[in-house]
Formats: sequence, structure tokens, C-alpha cells
Amino acid sequence: MVSWSDMTNDVLQHITSFLPFPDHYRFGAVCKNWRLVFKQRRCPPAPQLPWLVLEEESQTKKRKFYSLSDAKHYSIEIPELHGRYICGSSHGWLFAVDIKITGILINPFTRECYELPPFLAFSNNVDVTTLIEKVPSDYTGGPRDYTFEEMQVGIVCKAILSHDPKERSDFTAMILFGQMNSPAFWRLSDSSWTVVDGPNCRMEDVVCFKGNFYVISVMNKLYVVDFEPIPKLIEVGPPIGKEGRPYQTYLMDFDGYMLLIERFCRYVEHEVPVTVRFNVIEPNLEEDRLYEWFGIDDCAVFLGRNSSIFVDSSHLQMCKKNSIYFTHLTESYCGDEFGCYDLGVFNMTDETISTFYSAEVFPRRVGSPVWLTPNPSKRKLSKDPTWLLLHSCLIEIGNK
Repeated sequence: MVSWSDMTNDVLQHITSFLPFPDHYRFGAVCKNWRLVFKQRRCPPAPQLPWLVLEEESQTKKRKFYSLSDAKHYSIEIPELHGRYICGSSHGWLFAVDIKITGILINPFTRECYELPPFLAFSNNVDVTTLIEKVPSDYTGGPRDYTFEEMQVGIVCKAILSHDPKERSDFTAMILFGQMNSPAFWRLSDSSWTVVDGPNCRMEDVVCFKGNFYVISVMNKLYVVDFEPIPKLIEVGPPIGKEGRPYQTYLMDFDGYMLLIERFCRYVEHEVPVTVRFNVIEPNLEEDRLYEWFGIDDCAVFLGRNSSIFVDSSHLQMCKKNSIYFTHLTESYCGDEFGCYDLGVFNMTDETISTFYSAEVFPRRVGSPVWLTPNPSKRKLSKDPTWLLLHSCLIEIGNK
């Protein structure tokens, strides 16, 4: 009988193809031979559900994550994210903003990182702790101060990527920023963000679909980003009629179909919006027609500040099929006393909403938790091989 440590690399590589993401790190911590297979792995982790990126622990400064697949919390030491607000995720990477209103693009599990230019609303690299703006209060009608945490939350509404940076170096980052959620983009060779010219109205979401970026406005109009010669928005597609004004609209690439998902809310005590249902519409650009979808079969969709994600739930435990998982909206008018708690799962079959995470009420200063697809790089992760073992231990220790 062959001992576990003496199993051939081909066999061990085959085993890793069945492991979910956390078990990949545990696998690499077993022994030197297994750690070598982990570092040289050719197989991606088994299909899995997105993780929820939560707040930073106040004492340890570790970043908290919640894995929907095993319903467990993980706390991971990621120094690059200390004190930063997560404003988006795409292809397994996070966009994060710090107190100086500078941003980074980081793979949280490998710590590969790109420095981003200062965001356009604060191009002078201003420390937001020195900025206090008097605004009408949502509750008393009198003035109140914006804290720097609230200002961090409001800088970038959405941030996405055209491609995975570890797969293609010619990726484009697109953000919606400022009060009007104006679109702007950045490429690796650029020294600053470039604003995309468009109508004077608020934008709601952006998606990269078949190589093009599309933006949906609050006026229910769909635009494509034309980069040459001067970046601008061009209106496309059929008119998008709606039954009442949705609270939020999302765009997503659903396996080759562009979908527009409308989120409807009602207001409860203290004027907190709570989600009641979703509509799913396909704006078919080739036929210039709209199609309403009444289900998404065995799939599940994950909406939030992240690039919208879909998974085939038929191969995944702990996932509800034909459902839409959603996080609360950053713009929700809820105070520190009550937090923001509009997280749930909308079942498209019976149009009911249930909970998937009710352990905490998120304070407003944290902003929206963000969905993240675990995406470990196939590159060498660290010059120090002991980092892999340490990282695995951190995940295990952080499990609550």
C-alpha cells in the first residue's frame, strides 16, 4: 500500500479537481510533497459558490469572509486591505479604497496587486478625514457631517473588469463614480482614469458583455461604451418599459445572454428600503426586442456591488436553484442604530424571499458586503513557501 505522502503527482492533481477552494489550502498544508502539488496545480478548484466579503475585524484587522458552500466564516490576514473599503469585485479580484481615496485592485487569496490612479472626484490625493460636508439630514431636516467612512462608500458605486488580469494583461477596469455614477475606465498603461462622455443623468450599473461595456441609466436607457476616438456612451437596444420604477437595476452576462434585473423595494420603519421582488428582462440587441424571463432553471444569480455572478446550482450543495441572492444597498437610508439588513434570496418559482445570512446586522459605515468568486492564481504565490502553510492555518483558525 502506498502512503499518502508518496502518492504520485498525477493522482494528487486529480484529487485537487474535486476540492472546494478552502480545501485547496488545507491540502497544501499536509506535507512538502502535497504543498508542491498545490503550488503547481493544473486543475482549478471544484465549482463553488461565491464568498461574501465582510468587514474588517476591529482588533486583529483581519478581513472576514463568509463561505456559502459550508456556511462558515473565515478570517484572513491581508495587510493590503487594512483600513480599506471594498467598492467592487470582478473575476475574483477586489477593488478597495483607502482613507487617502486611492485604490488598489487585489486578488485577496494570492495578494497579487495593482495600484490604481487616484479617483477623479479626489484627484489631489486628499485625506478625507479633513473633508467635512454639511448635508441635509435624512431624519431631522437639519445638517449633519459626513464621516470619512461614509465618503469612502460614496466614491465608487461599481467597479468591474473586462478580463481576469492573471489571464490577460490587456484588461480594462471600468468604474461608476461620484454623485452621478459617471463611467470612467483605466488600463494598465494609463496614468489616470478617463471619463466616458454621456448624458447628464445617473447611471445604475455596468457590465462587460461580449467584449463591450454596457451601462444602464436611471432613465431606463441602455448604452454601449464607444472608446474611439473620444470615449462616449451610445444609446442602444429597444426602449425598456417598466411597471413602476424599480429601486435598483442590474446588468449581467448570463452565459451569453445579457440580462437586466430589476429590484423592487418597499419602505418599512425609519424609511429603510426592503426588497420584495425582482424582474428579469433580456434586452435582445440583435432583434431589438425585450423578453421577460420567468425563471433561470437550475441556476442562481448573485447581485450586489460585484460584477453580477451566476452559477449552476444543480452541482452545488447549499445553493437554492432558480433564485437570486442579493446584498443590501449602500444607498439604503438606515442609521447606525438599525444597520443595513436587506440581504436575502428571492425564489423565482414562488416569488418568496428567505434569508441566507442572518448572523449580523451590518452597520452603515461598512457599506455593502460584496460577493467574490474565489479565484486562486496558478502562478507562484510567494517567494516564501511557508506562507502557504501560514495562510492555510489562518483560514482554519479564523473559522467561527
